[in-house]
Amino acid sequence: MPMLKNPITKYRPFRLINLPDRTWPSKVITKAPRWLATDLRDGNQSLPDPMSVDQKLRYIRQLVKCGFTEIEAGFPSASQTDFDFIRKIVDEKILPDNVWLQVLTPCRPELITRTVDSLRGANKAIVHLYNATSPLFREVVFNNSKEKTVALAESCTKLVRQLTKDSDPNTHWNFEYSPETFSATEPEFAVEVCEAVKKAWEPTAEDPIIFNLPATVEVAGPNVYADQIEYFARNISEREKVAISLHPHNDRGTGVAAAELGLMAGADRVEGCLFGNGERTGNVDLITLAMNMYTQGISPNLDFSNLPEVIRVSEECNKIPVHPRHPYAGELVFTAFSGSHQDAIKKGLAKQNSRKDGIWEVPYLPLDPIDVGGHYEAVIRVNSQSGKGGIAYAIQEKLGLDLPRGLQQAFSKVVQNHTDKTGKEITFQEIIDLFQETYHIAPQSTSFTLEKYALEAGTGSEKARTFIGTLKRGTTTSEIRGSGDGSIDALSAALAKELGVTVDVKQYKEHAIGEGKDTKAASYVECEVLEGDRKGERVWGVGIDTDIVAAGLKAVLACASAVAK
Repeated sequence: MPMLKNPITKYRPFRLINLPDRTWPSKVITKAPRWLATDLRDGNQSLPDPMSVDQKLRYIRQLVKCGFTEIEAGFPSASQTDFDFIRKIVDEKILPDNVWLQVLTPCRPELITRTVDSLRGANKAIVHLYNATSPLFREVVFNNSKEKTVALAESCTKLVRQLTKDSDPNTHWNFEYSPETFSATEPEFAVEVCEAVKKAWEPTAEDPIIFNLPATVEVAGPNVYADQIEYFARNISEREKVAISLHPHNDRGTGVAAAELGLMAGADRVEGCLFGNGERTGNVDLITLAMNMYTQGISPNLDFSNLPEVIRVSEECNKIPVHPRHPYAGELVFTAFSGSHQDAIKKGLAKQNSRKDGIWEVPYLPLDPIDVGGHYEAVIRVNSQSGKGGIAYAIQEKLGLDLPRGLQQAFSKVVQNHTDKTGKEITFQEIIDLFQETYHIAPQSTSFTLEKYALEAGTGSEKARTFIGTLKRGTTTSEIRGSGDGSIDALSAALAKELGVTVDVKQYKEHAIGEGKDTKAASYVECEVLEGDRKGERVWGVGIDTDIVAAGLKAVLACASAVAK
């Protein structure tokens, strides 16, 4: 059946909250929240092929390495595999003493008991209890009244308390309660259920109860979720004894926005997965959320300095690739193919190197790739859509050559012809090879090479310089001699006189490559062809040598190589 022309006949808009004095729109995030990584529970249960024990151990160690101190590692009452894994973490002391081990349990007494058994002996443990509270689940799935829903949550909380903090002082116990489907629950009823749970648990300001308010299914915009969070934060009693946790899913594609607005609305904690793994469209991506804060100058208290390693662990354990366009992490997120973008980035990076204040401001790059283990070579890549800026950047990065604008334009056409023919991206190395071939830096059979030369100074009315040298082209060696106003002019005269190659130098530029004893000179010459079929054409030559004079001569010879028959 096709999409409906009038979808209101099938779908109802979500009921908005009456919160005219909402304050979250004027708030800003100024500090990182508490983070809970649920990759090994919510993430793992969504995988077609769940992780093995070895993969889980590798993953949990990566989470610790990234700085997570609260990790939801499984659903021990759901399977023997999960139970055994939690026991392995506890018995083998896999987690550092400062890390909270969290597990999930539904509101069923026998499953709660087994869940707590999986945690016995842990240093720090959080029991995460849930039951569904929305009208759809109450009426359709469980046939429960509001009263029965509250009573169930209250009695199960009392059982968790009895089995944990009231009877087992060897573990530092904490408690999390989720009114599952919170985002579709009446706001006042969510507060009512949580008040009953809080009374049963009796938290303190030192050990606050965690109320997880999940967008189990993202049924409205992130602004609506923020209203729900602010309403809850205003109306729950003893706010100092409560940690409000967010658990946004991404059904509408706004999980990150929902989390950010929820934090502005007063939340203290965020639950999610690396790269947004999770049921259906996934959970909120903790990496994107953390790096959004980082690029606003806020420390997320997480370390993604080696993001390529995190990507590798995630892909190999989850068996799901990270999308090339995934924020901060994808292969292409720091990459520009567009010519205008490349030119702006090239100029921005050059300017950045001279900044004294250390502030990062580069066009199109909100984050310095180096901060997350990237490199600048990946920033600019070249295809048929690219322009001179990206190509010049490649040459500068690999060869240290700062090409004159005219040469940039000339060589960009060479690259454009290449990519038009292949229809593919051209790598930096292929650009270098093409540049060295085009401008005869790498000798070819058609290249004039300077075997030896001497410059003699003129006297009186004679020309200022006389060039005497030996050139080789293929298997042919030529002795040439010519005079002019300088070394380059003298070589041009010699080429015209002895070999019939007539070029007139129109532009000459030079610069040093490197520093100290390893410094080389780079020379760029633009010549006009004076005779023959190519008369009037402009060609470029490039010369590199430890001697500045030799570099200029080589640049002229590169022009001669391009036009000689």
